Amino acid sequence: MNRKYDVIILGAGAAGLMCAMEAGKRSRRVLMLERADRIGKKILISGGGRCNFTNLHTSPENFLSANPHFAKSALARYTPDAFVRLVGRHRIPYHGKKLGQLFCDRAASDITAILEQECRDAGVEIRCNTKVSNVRKNDVREDGQFTVQAEDASFGAPRLVVATGGLSIAKIGATSFGYDLARQFGLKIVPPRPALVPLVFSKSDRKRWCDLAGVSTEVVASTRGTKRNTKQAFRENMLFTHRGISGPAILQISSYWDGKQPIYLDLAPDRNLTAELQTRGHRDQSSWKSLLREVWPRRFADRWLETYPLAGNFDRAFADAEHQLHAWEVQPEGTEGYGKAEVTAGGVDTDELSAKTMESHKVPGLFFIGEVVDVTGQLGGFNFQWAWASGFCAGQAM
Repeated sequence: MNRKYDVIILGAGAAGLMCAMEAGKRSRRVLMLERADRIGKKILISGGGRCNFTNLHTSPENFLSANPHFAKSALARYTPDAFVRLVGRHRIPYHGKKLGQLFCDRAASDITAILEQECRDAGVEIRCNTKVSNVRKNDVREDGQFTVQAEDASFGAPRLVVATGGLSIAKIGATSFGYDLARQFGLKIVPPRPALVPLVFSKSDRKRWCDLAGVSTEVVASTRGTKRNTKQAFRENMLFTHRGISGPAILQISSYWDGKQPIYLDLAPDRNLTAELQTRGHRDQSSWKSLLREVWPRRFADRWLETYPLAGNFDRAFADAEHQLHAWEVQPEGTEGYGKAEVTAGGVDTDELSAKTMESHKVPGLFFIGEVVDVTGQLGGFNFQWAWASGFCAGQAM
């Protein structure tokens, strides 16, 4: 039996839930199908279990896409303030952190509870543990409807929303289903790749640095720019791992790393260490070591001096040492992959979609929202804001 709905949404993550509640509020009969055993699994593990649900400073510049203008319309129509008002209506306590990030005081489940309640109030039907095996669109001369085949039933609707997410964090059920579906209907895909992901050192660098796993220091991580991206720089902490480097600064720059060029690390932002030595009245190797131990964790300072020892006590030696630590060139071997990536960059080409509604230009009634689209936010709540905004716009178009 083919059960009929106005809208079928594939995926009960952040974008899908927002779309469902908005479509339901418009008196549409909405069915949401989720292959996992519960809704919002990525929401629940985000932000260390507290869910960094938005960022007050959201702007189009915080997003990476082949078309940097695509996200502007959706972000303008559904702002961080709009989601904050939703959180406030449900009396969920939250707090702000640096750089405009907002987190739940209690747990990320507060966010899924809000979305589930809104969907329930709007009459949305949610089916978990439902794997979709086939999707097709009937000929317009029939009824033009999409037919979605699950294991135990088939469902039909004139509008189908794909909110299946990307390839990141496979342990919670990430698959390529959304990309496969887009290709099935003839839509172009910007090749997916891991983003907001730790970087892996080369073999020689692993041998040199990775016993410092757990050591952290503030850096400015940057790229020099490529044909695809302009120069980017992020000032945050870097963390040594057993295989390379991570921490907020590295996760940020990883989204812009092209897999070939080196990245550059300023290990003493806004400081002129040779000038500081001069003001102290001592400028020799012992004083240099003492200063580096003040700036960095002792273990890192000592290892740095073992690796890059001062070549004497003369001006050129200090100038070279200063340059080296402000522009440490690192050539990663790769990334930790989708298993450690917070999001997936790339996805359904934005040229295929309406920036206002997220509907396919080629296939009327077919929508793509959230992470499956080639719009990737920086670290700090931006990807959730894209999910809310794109889901809202699609829901309004139902």
